[in-house]
Amino acid sequence: MTESADISLLERAAPRPSDDPDAGFGVYVHWPFCASKCPYCDFNSHVRHEPVDQASFVTALERELDTFAARTPGRTVESVFFGGGTPSLMEPASVADVLDKIADLWSIAPDTEITLEANPSSVEVNRFRGYRTAGVNRVSLGVQALNDADLKALGRLHSAEEANAALATARDVFDRVSFDLIYARPHQTLDDWRAELSDALHRGPDHLSLYQLTIEPGTPFAALHSAGKLTVPDPDLAADLYQLTQDMTAEAGLPAYEISNHARPGAESRHNLIYWRQGDYVGVGPGAHGRLGEAQGRIATSTERHPETWRARVLAEGHALTEDLILDDVEIADEFLVMGLRLAEGISLSRYAALFGQPLKPSQINVLEADGLITRLGDDRIRATPDGFLVLNALVADLAA
Repeated sequence: MTESADISLLERAAPRPSDDPDAGFGVYVHWPFCASKCPYCDFNSHVRHEPVDQASFVTALERELDTFAARTPGRTVESVFFGGGTPSLMEPASVADVLDKIADLWSIAPDTEITLEANPSSVEVNRFRGYRTAGVNRVSLGVQALNDADLKALGRLHSAEEANAALATARDVFDRVSFDLIYARPHQTLDDWRAELSDALHRGPDHLSLYQLTIEPGTPFAALHSAGKLTVPDPDLAADLYQLTQDMTAEAGLPAYEISNHARPGAESRHNLIYWRQGDYVGVGPGAHGRLGEAQGRIATSTERHPETWRARVLAEGHALTEDLILDDVEIADEFLVMGLRLAEGISLSRYAALFGQPLKPSQINVLEADGLITRLGDDRIRATPDGFLVLNALVADLAA
């Protein structure tokens, strides 16, 4: 990457930093069921060949929400996110019941962002107006590709035509619409991605999540890749695809505010910003994770992954926690670096020092700056450069050393 491209991206990213130690409070609701399992996916998602008893799972979600509400009194919910799995397999009445429960347990901010992930099949799109009535004001569509051949290769059940129809309906129904695309797909060229991303940008989105395909252990794609039957772009082409993504989205007015997320100013995902800025969030549902600020410290929570086992435990005990740990200073500081350096706004050095009890080493910052991996924003803030984003794990390790 050239120095001019680096500066151009950083200038266009227009960071909007927040150094408030209270980075917000959200609720994550995991719906683990899918119509089919995508071959690249390692999320906690499950296929059931019999109808899911939604009422019993909603009851369990409400019970687990009760438990977490008792641990987070007086908080105001700023975002709710239904993730999965495929939350758009939920009946609108199920979503409404969960949202009503959340409103009963906590104060709700007037501008609370309520997001639901959806797949663009025609059956699910017909539910959109029901979700809007329930209170959902933002939808995130898992489009993943804009042509039928690649959708089939990715194991998606919808067609490009269905994706187009879903996007049109979503724009009519919801205040805010985001959609996902996967790039660095097998045999994808720079020209292929340039044309597809241009098509996506011409649809006028205010938020795009653009992910490089990664081969996750234990997935069907991992087995095919190890057998030599699935080829993905080499690291140099992957880096070029990433740079093309940054340049095109910034030019279109949707700069990257996080490694894989692009938005018009003001349209960033508030829920994900709570994660990346180290806010607090409750996580309910099978395999959900959370972070809570309690009197004894910052707590990491996670729940039982198997849906029916999770339900049985919650109905018997009020929760299905498998992890409920106090993070030590090192873990908190490492999370702060890992999450915060994903953002174009970067991190506050003074906040890091407050969390960890000692500052980052100036000498290490100077070395990484000289290597072109980080840049300074005034006296108290650093962020990763585009080159730094490409080696973020190594960058974090070097900073924390």
